[in-house]
Amino acid sequence: MSTNHSNHPYHLVDYSPWPITGAIGVLTLVTGLTKWFHMFNMNILMLGYLITLLTMYQWWRDICREGTFQGKHTILVSKGLRWGMILFIISEVFFFISFFWSFFHNSLSPDINIGSNWPPQNIIPFNPFQIPLLNTVILLSSGITITWAHHALMENNYNQTKQSLLLTIILGIYFTILQAYEYYEAPFSIADSIYGSTFFVATGFHGLHVMIGTTFLLICYFRHLNFHFSMNHHFGFEAAAWYWHFVDVVWLFLYISIYWWGN
Repeated sequence: MSTNHSNHPYHLVDYSPWPITGAIGVLTLVTGLTKWFHMFNMNILMLGYLITLLTMYQWWRDICREGTFQGKHTILVSKGLRWGMILFIISEVFFFISFFWSFFHNSLSPDINIGSNWPPQNIIPFNPFQIPLLNTVILLSSGITITWAHHALMENNYNQTKQSLLLTIILGIYFTILQAYEYYEAPFSIADSIYGSTFFVATGFHGLHVMIGTTFLLICYFRHLNFHFSMNHHFGFEAAAWYWHFVDVVWLFLYISIYWWGN
């Protein structure tokens, strides 16, 4: 059945090879990761990364074509995409709630095995008013710039959207560099009791989300340069902005609880 001409507003997706190549890529990635753990050989791991990245690029390219040039993202389809993004962010909220649950469970009633203290004995925590505070300012500033970009896009201001979106990407990269430096200079490791585990897992997964969000915004930047967005049709950018605001809010909770209160 042809999906080019229809009398309904829904998007019946065309046949695509990318789900199966994506599954093969992820399977190869996990297999390579296991081989790296046991044999310190990264050949299969690199192959898995290559297959997955190529699949991602081509699959997203097809979705951009469907929404931008083929007109398949109708109002009803866009509404479904919005709800999908909302539910995805809600799932991410509960993902981070598990980390905060672990942190407060262990910090409010520290076990005798860690000296009944929080932070545990012999753990030197980070000063919350140094790099962590700077990173807080950076992410809050990026929240302002992404909002600026969104309003500029809705007003059909091409140059301001380009400038503010680029500034947001730079701030995201700067945050990642500072967090990498913080990890490099850390006086404790992930193996140092429950404090090290909760700190590095929670902040590390947030850092991963920042890198994913920065990639998301970078793709939106190149799409904007190629005039994929209009003042009325730009859900791809809007989803990236929602995701970035979510990353900002999670960092505020991380800073207040783990860096400042937990110190």
